[in-house]
Amino acid sequence: QDKVFVVHGGLSTQEGGVSLKDIEDISRFREPPEAGLMSDLLWADPQPEIGRAPSKRGLGFSFGPDYTQAFLDKNDLQLVIRSHEVKDEGYVVEHEGKCITIFSAPNYCDQMGNKAAFIRFSSEDMVPVFTQFDAVDHPNIPPMRYAGNMFSL
Repeated sequence: QDKVFVVHGGLSTQEGGVSLKDIEDISRFREPPEAGLMSDLLWADPQPEIGRAPSKRGLGFSFGPDYTQAFLDKNDLQLVIRSHEVKDEGYVVEHEGKCITIFSAPNYCDQMGNKAAFIRFSSEDMVPVFTQFDAVDHPNIPPMRYAGNMFSL
């Protein structure tokens, strides 16, 4: 119940940390910037090392377990759940169990061969339970079969 932060990307490595109020105050009616809090929330990835490092994606930063713990402490939270990163088994638990990446697209882009997963919490204790699944074959339907007459406009 109010102890889990769910985000697309990751956490900010902004000096002094970030509060939930800072996140609530983000103006969302714009294109995402290349840097800053909104960009971090969309694109940042966890790393196993303490501290921060330039992102392997070439945009923003990766954040270490110290940033995860500082964010959780500052906001009285217990867990960060994020996505935006293919994981072979559909999920991975990092940062001493405090940062979970969950990826729900099996065989991403029809070429990655990854499993997918979703997460549920089993009880009031907020114990995560993972369900993994594989991709299924695409139905034998030609591309754009249901597009109708959209090209005749």
